[in-house]
Amino acid sequence: MATKKKVLPVGNSRSNSAFILWLGIAAIVVLLDQVTKITITRLFSFAETLSVTSFFNLTLVYNRGAAFGMLATESGWQRYFFTVLGLGAAAYISWLLFKNSSQKMFCAALSLIMGGAIGNVIDRVLYSHVIDFLDFHYQEIYHFPAFNLADSAICLGAALFILDELRRVNK
Repeated sequence: MATKKKVLPVGNSRSNSAFILWLGIAAIVVLLDQVTKITITRLFSFAETLSVTSFFNLTLVYNRGAAFGMLATESGWQRYFFTVLGLGAAAYISWLLFKNSSQKMFCAALSLIMGGAIGNVIDRVLYSHVIDFLDFHYQEIYHFPAFNLADSAICLGAALFILDELRRVNK
């Protein structure tokens, strides 16, 4: 006699498909980030700059530290620290996406943050530094630290996260 195996539901199919959607958005961020970084490294030499507008340049720079180059002059421990931090954040965000997949703005924010974090982790693992190339400036006097699409996704995700929390508090 054959016995039937019981299959325990992990969640309903709607929440599973939403979870897959959020992971897909993070994957698109990673893909766009890596394609732009590969393109810039093939077209530019280190520190080469192309003026695009009066306030924006493309320039290839490497960041061995954290945001805005913080900790870049340290001995190298920061590479491993930020790699582990990025992977840990991605794992925790995946769990949050699975548990809250019906909350659209919250999950969109987390997907952008996760995609950006993974994009920068890939750089740290492959190159020991993060590739930055977007350089905004004011009259060639003040340059905002160069950044990349992963950083942009993280910032946009953080802004959406704050907006979502403000909306939640006002309800």
